[in-house]
Amino acid sequence: METYSYKVDSDVVKDEGKNRFSRDDDTLASGSGVVQCGTVLGMVTASGKFKPLAPAAEDGTQTAAAIILETADATSADQTVVNLKRRAQVVLQALVWPVGINATQKAAALAALETRGIVARTGV
Repeated sequence: METYSYKVDSDVVKDEGKNRFSRDDDTLASGSGVVQCGTVLGMVTASGKFKPLAPAAEDGTQTAAAIILETADATSADQTVVNLKRRAQVVLQALVWPVGINATQKAAALAALETRGIVARTGV
């Protein structure tokens, strides 16, 4: 039985650039599985494709680079998705993190997002 997430982009994003300047269409890499709206993503350096953040990785996905704004299934094929990549304010508690992420890794990911102008705030 499939599990559906009813979280949508407006649950995650509370302020962004005019005319959705903050968003881009990107490729979610095959093998990522079902990725929920609000998941913090890293970008694979070699391909430019996105995958869920993986703090222990060494392929680029260890650095937060975007937040996916839809739920997508990239279990067996690449998917075109909408990512938040710049100048926005997001709800901290709406973000989806990898299992086992620690406080130091989460702080580093939030700092990496801030360098892109994506600021996470509690209870926005």
